Order: sequence, then C-alpha cells, then structure tokens
Amino acid sequence: MPLAIFDLDGTLVDSAPDLRAALNRLMLAQGLAPFPLPEVAAMIGDGARALLAKAFAARATPFDEALLPGFLADLEANSAVFTRPYPGMVDALEALAGRGWQLAVCTNKPIAATRALLGELDLARHFALVLGGDSLPVKKPDPGHVMGVLSGLGVAAAAAVMIGDHQNDIRAARGAGVRSVFAAWGYGEGSGADLTAASPAALPALLG
Repeated sequence: MPLAIFDLDGTLVDSAPDLRAALNRLMLAQGLAPFPLPEVAAMIGDGARALLAKAFAARATPFDEALLPGFLADLEANSAVFTRPYPGMVDALEALAGRGWQLAVCTNKPIAATRALLGELDLARHFALVLGGDSLPVKKPDPGHVMGVLSGLGVAAAAAVMIGDHQNDIRAARGAGVRSVFAAWGYGEGSGADLTAASPAALPALLG
C-alpha cells in the first residue's frame, strides 16, 4: 500500500493565524511589539522553540527557555480558533484513501499540540500514524523523522511520498529516499522537490 506523508502547518492546515495570535500574546506579555501575519508565516516550519527563538531575535531580545512551556500550553488550548484545513484538503485525503493510499503526518509541531489540532478539526481519523517534532530524538530536516514514519507503518521508502511546504520537508524526504511533493499553497519555497502541487485538489491526480 503506498503511503502519503503530510506536513501539518502550511500543508494540511493554514495555522499561521493561531500561531500569530499565541506568539503575539507572549510578545505583549513580555512588553515586546507584536508581529504581522506574513512575518509569522515566514518563521514557521522548524517547531515551536525555533519560532520563539526567531521572534525574540527579531526583537533583539534574548529568548528565555522558561517561556516555552507556557507558549505550548496556550497553543495547545487555542490551536483551532482560526486554523482550518486548506480548501480541498479533506476531499483530497478522502480521494487518496479511496485509491488505496495510507496517510500519515510528520510535523515539527509538538505532538500534544498536533493531536489537539487534528482532533479539533476532525482530521485525526484520516491518518494511520502521526509523529510530532518531539516524538523522536530527531525532527525534520533530519531524515530520521520521515524514516520513523516508514518504520512505524512498515512501508518501504520507494512506496512513500512526503508532501510539505518547507525545505525541511524536502530535505528530510530526500535523505530518507522518499519522493517529495512541494505544497505550493503553503508558507515556504520548494526548490529541490521532485514534484509540485499547485493546490490540495491537485494531489490525487499528481500522485496517481
């Protein structure tokens, strides 16, 4: 059975508005200026800690690790206020499943926040396995993150594809020997990807 591995933020769901809201609540609590949505979207992809580190660096302020747990708790509790699946994504997931594809998620978002979000949006039922950024000792772009999905489902690299909007997805896929599909509707750029999907609706035909 072929396997389609999906990134989460910027691929399955448009989560930048909720990430921005949680980040700006933290910024304001620290007496720092908030961020506009495009600036937050550009910082997404390396996980929650990296997002905070980038944000504090942009404000020329040292990042205090002690702030991370509170940010994660806020994000987990408010992950689906504005976040929604991209238009056409649920139909694409159902179409792929109908064609015999197994589906999984491989994201750098912490696993607790990931599960909360997938549950709130009724997306969890589509996926045989979900790995977050803290599910393994490594995360994307380390290929071990993608390989953890393959191992968990007993699927060979040649039978899998990684779909994501970030260089982390493309690099992790390449290192794991998995084909990559750039999600052009997301937050990043897709140089080096094997294929490009212009929209979620294009995925079933593109994957074949």
